[in-house]
Amino acid sequence: MKRLILIRHAKSSWNEGVTDFERSLNGRGLSDAPLMGERLSARLANAELSLDVLISSSAIRAEQTSRLLAQSLSFPEQSIEWRKELYLSSPDTIQDIIRHLPDDAKTVALVAHNPGITELAEKLTGEFFGSMPTCSMVTIEFPVDHWLDAGSWADFVDYDFPKAK
Repeated sequence: MKRLILIRHAKSSWNEGVTDFERSLNGRGLSDAPLMGERLSARLANAELSLDVLISSSAIRAEQTSRLLAQSLSFPEQSIEWRKELYLSSPDTIQDIIRHLPDDAKTVALVAHNPGITELAEKLTGEFFGSMPTCSMVTIEFPVDHWLDAGSWADFVDYDFPKAK
């Protein structure tokens, strides 16, 4: 069994003179990411799991989100894998990255952007999320032993977002 947590980056600002790739988190994003990291940490602990791999888009807002999540999860920041190809990526690109994960990784978190992250979550689960809000997380499981076999369907486990009660 392989567990994947698909995460949309936290809320970012729209500063003039900054490219989309360089946009940073705003105040809400800076508070939502640690909150969601704590919730994810609790879920993993309750399931007696630990995060093996954290992969992130290298866009500034995704990088900041990933670093804050890593702190809440006690995941070493130097172990975060930065992937430029996750910036505004398609579901197919994200799936290609997933299929090339190391098989010793049982639980993986992946931080990316809309619309690709929402489209992939919907495609894999058959659930409708509309547009995943910033810093939301969809947890799914693939009933496989090898990431290469992670196909076009997964079991929906959980959906959480900052304003959920």
